[in-house]
Amino acid sequence: MTGPVRDPGLQPERTRLAWRRTTLACTVVGLLAVRQALHEGTSAAGVLAVALSLLAWLGFLSAAHRRVSAMGASEPATLSPRLAVTAAGCTVALAVFAAATVF
Repeated sequence: MTGPVRDPGLQPERTRLAWRRTTLACTVVGLLAVRQALHEGTSAAGVLAVALSLLAWLGFLSAAHRRVSAMGASEPATLSPRLAVTAAGCTVALAVFAAATVF
């Protein structure tokens, strides 16, 4: 017995769309952080927060791309704990660094 058969229906498409929506949200947060840093003037802390936001965004973009690519397979692997922690960590870091540009 090989286990349950994968549903070729809409579930993989919904998962891909969810990853893309989250990537879009992270992109908007990053752009708002850059806008806020430029609007308030460029201080060393603001530049550092924007640079760290960019790194967190790139990390999330990489993790999302790997997951969306894996969803295209006929038998996609389950989400690895490492990828889940990476995506969650990048999301939290992006929020923290974006908030740091306000102060």
